[in-house]
Amino acid sequence: MNRKELNPESSPVAAFGERLRSLRDEHGWTQDELGERMGFSGTHISAVETGRRPPTPRFAASADKVFRTGDRFERQGRAARHTALLEGFPEYIGHERQAAEIRLYEVGVVPGLLQTPNYARVLAESAVKRGAITPDQAEERVTLVAERQASLIRESPPLVLVVLDESCIRRPIGNADTMDTQLARLVEFAELPNTVLQVAPFDMGDRRPFDLPITVLTLPDRSLMSYAESAQRGHLERESTFVLPTLTAYHQLQAEALPQAASVVMIEQLRKGTP
Repeated sequence: MNRKELNPESSPVAAFGERLRSLRDEHGWTQDELGERMGFSGTHISAVETGRRPPTPRFAASADKVFRTGDRFERQGRAARHTALLEGFPEYIGHERQAAEIRLYEVGVVPGLLQTPNYARVLAESAVKRGAITPDQAEERVTLVAERQASLIRESPPLVLVVLDESCIRRPIGNADTMDTQLARLVEFAELPNTVLQVAPFDMGDRRPFDLPITVLTLPDRSLMSYAESAQRGHLERESTFVLPTLTAYHQLQAEALPQAASVVMIEQLRKGTP
C-alpha cells in the first residue's frame, strides 16, 4: 500500500498528521478503526493524516481522549488551524502581545486590532465563499481578532499608532450598518489615551513610503521587530539593523498623513454620507 510521506517540519498540519499516523501505527489500528473510536470516518482520518484537511477542535480533543495524550493534540491543532494565516503571522502575534509600542500601516481593510466583530466575520465569511479557507478556519480568524484586541487591555497597555490608507475607510465591507459601526469604532479608538489614528489620503500620491501593510513593534527591552505582508506571505524581521529604515519610513508616513483631528473629521463625514 502506497502511503504519502509527510515531513513534520514542513508545516503544523503535517506535524499533526504525522503524529496522528505514528500513534495509530503504534496501536495497530486501521484508519477505519481509529475513526470508529474517535467518531469520524476513516476517510476523514486519512485526510488529516495526509495534511489535506486541518484538524478541527473537536477532532483534536477526540484524538487526545483516544490516545490519552493530555492536550497535546489540542495544542498542535491550534497551530495547524493557523495555517489560514499568512506565514510568520502566528509568531508575530506572540510578540505583539508583549510589545510596548505598536506602529502599523494598513491598506484596503481596517486592521484586525481595530475591527469590530461583525466586520471581522464578514471578511472571514467572504474568504470561505472564495474557497480560500474553511468554515473552521474562518471561525479561528474571528476568534483570533478578539484575542488580539483583548491582549491590548492590560495594566500597562502599549502605545498604538495607526495609519490607515484612505481605502481602508472607503472600501465597503458588509452592509451599511457594518461599515457605520466599524467607522464609529475607529473614532472611539482615536479617543483612547494610548492611541494615535491617522488617515493617509489618496492625494499623498508618491509621497507614500509603503505600498503594502507594515507593522513595527517596540518590545519591552526597546528592541525592534517588523512584520510585512504581501498577498501570499508575511515576513517577520527580528534584526534591528534592517528594521530601523522601516521605522524611519514610518515616521515620514506619519508626517505626511492627516493629523488625528482631521482624520476623525474625514471618518465622521463618511458616516454622514458627505464627501
